[in-house]
Amino acid sequence: MSARLRLTLSYAGFLLIAGFALLVVLLYIIRFVPEGNISESGGGAVPGRFVPDRSDLLDALWPKAWLVIAVLAVVGLVGGWFLAGRMLRPLQRINGVARRVAAGSLDERVRLGGTPDEFRELADTFDSMLDRLQHSFDEQRRFAANAAHELRTPYAIERSMLDVALADPAGLDAARLVRRLDETNRRGIEVVEALLALASLDDGREIAREPVDVADTVTDVVTELRPLADQAGVTVTSVIGEGDIDGSATLVRQLVANLVLNGIRHNLDADGWVEIRTETELDGSVEIVVLNTGPVVSPELLVTLTEPFVRGVGRVTARTPGSRGSHEGSGLGLALVARVATAHGAVLRLDAPAEGGLVVRVRFPAPGNG
Repeated sequence: MSARLRLTLSYAGFLLIAGFALLVVLLYIIRFVPEGNISESGGGAVPGRFVPDRSDLLDALWPKAWLVIAVLAVVGLVGGWFLAGRMLRPLQRINGVARRVAAGSLDERVRLGGTPDEFRELADTFDSMLDRLQHSFDEQRRFAANAAHELRTPYAIERSMLDVALADPAGLDAARLVRRLDETNRRGIEVVEALLALASLDDGREIAREPVDVADTVTDVVTELRPLADQAGVTVTSVIGEGDIDGSATLVRQLVANLVLNGIRHNLDADGWVEIRTETELDGSVEIVVLNTGPVVSPELLVTLTEPFVRGVGRVTARTPGSRGSHEGSGLGLALVARVATAHGAVLRLDAPAEGGLVVRVRFPAPGNG
């Protein structure tokens, strides 16, 4: 039984119930009419005038009552059918859009007009859900295309280098080939690891939280990455203040490492530096600040740096293989930083000084407020 038919029967049923209720009231009132001849207050009969008694009223009521009930039933069914159709029209429109969306047309929207009511609210909510769904699908398609390109690139480079080496074995520089293959392989590994990390953050699950000592984490990361910075000719300094947060120690470590690596890779050819600071604010929040020198970053580029596979064109200077910065990264570093910050309820802010370089601030909420 369709919803329209159920509503029609409901409307007709309520109308019949109202009709029967009115009939009961009339019968109750007629009950007070006396039976037999009705006399005036003086006690005498009323000559020449017909005054109906209770039986007369009942005899006249019953045929008309059944006729009225029949008319109410017809009006209830016919009128209820059209009224139910009118009331269900917005749902039919929403259902039609849902069917087309299910068939793959994600650009469909209900856009229900009229006065604000429950149906309008449902349609607006449905449209908002479709907007988010389409945005998510578009991001997934773009991400998949970029990921496929990024994963294909290092292997294409390796194949090209091997083809050249096989074509001219006599002129092979084995040490240089191994070094370049190692760099390309490392890049492929970084892309895969970053993709896995992003996938783990995008699956909607809550991260497992535990107390994290930010000072110890930053100190460990700086110690680990200092040799890479020295090799690249970049000076790394740190101003570490005590601070504890609730979060994932692994993800926080990855966030700090990505920020420091980003500062090392996208820096000046000479006399570059990276500085990392940690500080606990009065409200208990902990802020990590990473500053680095480098080429000027335009405002247009700045707002896109946290998108996947954006390497900051114009910030990456050309390197020769084996020189510092030759490993330009996967383009996922700041995107992963943004995801980790969001997962921890932290606020991420990027600033591009006029003299060049980048300033990245990540403020984690106080323990218990994340």
